[in-house]
Amino acid sequence: MLRDYGEQRHDDEAVVFRKFGSKKWESWTWGELEGAASATAEALLALGVQAQENVGVFSQNCVEYIACDFGAWKARAVTVPFYATSSEQQIQFMLNDAKIRVLFVGEQEQYDKAHRVFALCPLLERIVIFDRSVRISTHDPNALYYCDFLKLAGAPGAAAEVESRTGSANHADVANILYTSGTTGDSKGVVLTHGQYHAALVANGKCVPVTGRDRVMSFLPYAHIFEKGWALLSISMGATLIINTNPLEIQQSMRETHPTSMSAVPRFWEKVYAGVQEQIDRANPVKRALFRNALAVGRRHNIDYVARGLRPPMKLKMEYEMMNRTVFSLVRHELGLERPNIFPTAGATVSKEVEEFVHTIGLNMIVGYGLTESLATVSCDRLGEPFTVGSVGKPIDGLDVKISPEGEILLKGPTITSGYYNRPELTKEAFTPDGYFRTGDAGYLEGGELFLKERIKDLFKTSNGKYIAPQAIEAKLLVDKYIDQIAIIADERKFVSALIIPEYRLVEEFARAHGIPFESREDLCANAKVQRMMMHRIDTLQQQLAHYEQVKRITLLPHHFSMERGELTNTLKLKRSVINENYKAEIDRMYEE
Repeated sequence: MLRDYGEQRHDDEAVVFRKFGSKKWESWTWGELEGAASATAEALLALGVQAQENVGVFSQNCVEYIACDFGAWKARAVTVPFYATSSEQQIQFMLNDAKIRVLFVGEQEQYDKAHRVFALCPLLERIVIFDRSVRISTHDPNALYYCDFLKLAGAPGAAAEVESRTGSANHADVANILYTSGTTGDSKGVVLTHGQYHAALVANGKCVPVTGRDRVMSFLPYAHIFEKGWALLSISMGATLIINTNPLEIQQSMRETHPTSMSAVPRFWEKVYAGVQEQIDRANPVKRALFRNALAVGRRHNIDYVARGLRPPMKLKMEYEMMNRTVFSLVRHELGLERPNIFPTAGATVSKEVEEFVHTIGLNMIVGYGLTESLATVSCDRLGEPFTVGSVGKPIDGLDVKISPEGEILLKGPTITSGYYNRPELTKEAFTPDGYFRTGDAGYLEGGELFLKERIKDLFKTSNGKYIAPQAIEAKLLVDKYIDQIAIIADERKFVSALIIPEYRLVEEFARAHGIPFESREDLCANAKVQRMMMHRIDTLQQQLAHYEQVKRITLLPHHFSMERGELTNTLKLKRSVINENYKAEIDRMYEE
């Protein structure tokens, strides 16, 4: 794929990026990207990397990451991506489990962690560092910078050997081993082959209309199958890839680079939704009324008509076009999305309010569902076709989706993994006797669309025998601008409660406006007026929930859930067992009579 574009579009822009620590955007052409990948392949050969040997990549998104993936594949090696936020314990496990000799790292944080576990990983021989400003330990003869690593390329016969390996590659070759972050226990390595990627690119290419005219923002980490698959689909279509290295800078990056498409998780759009709602609340009465009217018009046009495949009445169409040119274009401009195409969204439940809002302001959110084991997409909305808010779209071509008698979504097809690396027993458990992969998600098919119900393993059963789906409740409440993070508590309890991390800035503003004294976040979280305000907002949002699903008590926490304390996975999913343990005292207090 990369070689073809390197030949056909040698001087066209392929990737836009910033070097580590720089604020200046630069770019590589297709020829430069292909050249870096070829040099990486030859340098890997110089280090003795064999065909189908595992090579680790432990870094934030960067242009070198892309070159490493393609370079390893040219040398017929396997890349094993690690999240840049992985702990030393996690990378030590993965390095040893995947028997990795050569590890690429991004910045100082990743190098330091790799250096500290080096002695505990008997097979690890080399650490190759992308960021030239990283300080290498004086007692480390095994590390070298990526720029020096590339100087190993060009040995006699190296280019011919790379060509030979590329020529002998086949669809059964492993491309990646992606370790799932795991909400319980050790990570497990999902084996993904080139054949799976080929099938996924063909199937997704039919329903996700990214083109060579697109500027695609890479925001989620490349260790996440959603972003990796999306980036490769974009490259396969000849789109320009914009690489965002620091996740905290994403909104500024969008305003500076003006992408046309981007994949994201629902939390990104929840933040956008909350930010717009806050601006509306702060506006003067005239502007507030104008914006709310615009949202009402946009919703009628895009949700009541377009989403259902109906033609809007002429009067509504004209009203919408006026609102789109004035109000909604300003919102999109503020986001850096002046020429929007499509915005695939998956990874968690998308609330009805957020999905409707994104469509209302004229952005084509493509809601989908998938797993690492399915090489991302199982189903997704189709641009220009009717869709149902709340569904996760129609299954992609070539994938057999069925629902078990217990309600579990089962999958079979060319994009489904053959199993887990070095885990034969786990692999056996993951499939039904007739070869369907067990997703662990409950759902149903209706009108050709797939609907998710809950994560089967995450279902809570209250002491009254009622089943609670915590993720659905959390998604409903996270749209509130005062809520930053939330963990629903209900398992074996007599009612539903919640641990809430508030949006501290807004809570501080509320306290000042209402004359509430405070010196710390602890003071704010313990204040009865603040707690009543938060509970009132939650009650407003949960009116449509069944009585037994509604949150009855809350505890406000003065600090965020974190990966460092083991409370979040690398994909920011809650590790509920750890949260229950870490906050046992706070949880128990909510259930005191």
